[in-house]
Amino acid sequence: MSEGRLPALDGPVLMDQEWRDAAFLHWRVDPAVVAPWMPSGARVDVLDGATYVGLIGFVMHRAGFGSGRPVPFFGDFVEVNVRLYSTDAAGRKGVVFASLDAERLAVVGLAGLLGVRYRWARADARREDERLTYRSQRLAPPHRGARTDLVLRTRDEPADDALSVFLTARWCMHTQVAGRGAYVPNTHEPWPLRVAEVVRCEDGLVAAAGLGGLTARAPDSVLWSPGVRTRFGLPRWV
Repeated sequence: MSEGRLPALDGPVLMDQEWRDAAFLHWRVDPAVVAPWMPSGARVDVLDGATYVGLIGFVMHRAGFGSGRPVPFFGDFVEVNVRLYSTDAAGRKGVVFASLDAERLAVVGLAGLLGVRYRWARADARREDERLTYRSQRLAPPHRGARTDLVLRTRDEPADDALSVFLTARWCMHTQVAGRGAYVPNTHEPWPLRVAEVVRCEDGLVAAAGLGGLTARAPDSVLWSPGVRTRFGLPRWV
């Protein structure tokens, strides 16, 4: 099974960036648990009657406005986010971010204009042989001091099942701007997904987002990917 590729963006490229060494941990939850996080015009997306909460770490590389114009320094940083899964009346499958912890304070401020919950944090990522490590500690309110410490053992075994596709074939971000529902479209090549195993997962970011208790149990899906290059289009009202 393959997630395929979304057709080219209908309109100019707003942002261009690479997501490298992505770690995907997911916990299965009742859709009613995350329904309050859905912005106007979006609803919880489900697979076999359930939805998922994701804890995702990756290295942002060469991010910039337009196409192929990376911003020096500010376009490279580590991000750890907590995300939920959404759809809308037009059938667009997207993500809703409960929080995004990142190193660049300027990025945190700019993203807030789009209703995106970026938080300033000290974050670190390392790839050593078969180990992929992400650590993050929030530096400012809300929930200052909230942290995560993830270590995965990566494998070369491809992951191409229905759940993996559901969790990663996402072609927009649903958000809310000035009280109105909006989405930001994106496109990229299919994720080269691989199976991974948890070595350590000590997390407080999911609880800080208001979803306490999930990370006390083992995740239902653990994946990793070397990464993709992604382009975002202009925000549009739902």
